[in-house]
Amino acid sequence: MEITKDTPVEDVLQGYPSLSKVFIELGLPCLVCGEAFWGTIDELARQNNVDVNKIVKELNEIKQKIDEKL
Repeated sequence: MEITKDTPVEDVLQGYPSLSKVFIELGLPCLVCGEAFWGTIDELARQNNVDVNKIVKELNEIKQKIDEKL
């Protein structure tokens, strides 16, 4: 699964629950953080004034490390 700005936050966290730390570190609400957010990564970034490219890059970097361990 390639994570893009159009990927729903829910899909990211269902497939890779440990990626919640990226959202938390950037101060973004997510499903497991107590503030449920339903929408895409891009929508979340725009609502919180965070660079979507930074989020996607960090998510994919950590996801790749997880996938390599499998």
